Amino acid sequence: MTYTLTRSNRKTVAIHVRNGEVEVRAPLRMPKRDIDRFVSEKENWIAKNLSKQQSQAEKKKAFVVNYGSFIPLMGAKFCIEQRNVKRAGFDGNVFYMPQGLSPEQIKHTCVKIYKMLAKVYISKRVDVFSALMGVTPTAVKINGAMKRWGSCSSRKSLNFSWRLIMAEDAVVDYVVVHELAHLKEMNHSTRFWAIVEDILPDYRARETKLKELQRHLSNEDWE
Repeated sequence: MTYTLTRSNRKTVAIHVRNGEVEVRAPLRMPKRDIDRFVSEKENWIAKNLSKQQSQAEKKKAFVVNYGSFIPLMGAKFCIEQRNVKRAGFDGNVFYMPQGLSPEQIKHTCVKIYKMLAKVYISKRVDVFSALMGVTPTAVKINGAMKRWGSCSSRKSLNFSWRLIMAEDAVVDYVVVHELAHLKEMNHSTRFWAIVEDILPDYRARETKLKELQRHLSNEDWE
């Protein structure tokens, strides 16, 4: 098993599989033979993860957005329609696009629409739950984060990934409440989750749906 070895002052060995490569992080004085033994014991786990990542990479490479494609928005699927227009948009029923765009141009145009819709809708939901929870963020921003649906800065500024607009209403509300709760508790303590549960008693079910969306999007290239 080929791997990259990184030594540091850590106390334990850890294996990271990313982008088809294996990195082993080990203590400074740990003998190489012990590291090799550890890697050998985890060979099946490593192979499984490498295979999974290769499959995801192939699906991402094959991912295409074109006229006639159906893409997610607010938990539903909407068609991308070709129209004799100069500007693209979403009319509540379809994503409409000017004629003659390439698949890559269509995808980038969809992302622009997603960002615009996310800014409007998520900001409204923040306003609703801010009043309910008695907190006020200093700002609400939309970013391109791929692994974090939302975040709360030390300055009480909330950030949300534009990809969140693909999720259904209940899931959007969960992420909004989650980040607003951080204005009261900047951690994931028992008190933090109590705040979330007080507003959304079914937050665990919403979190599960969010993870399902995350798995689905891991096979699509929306960059």
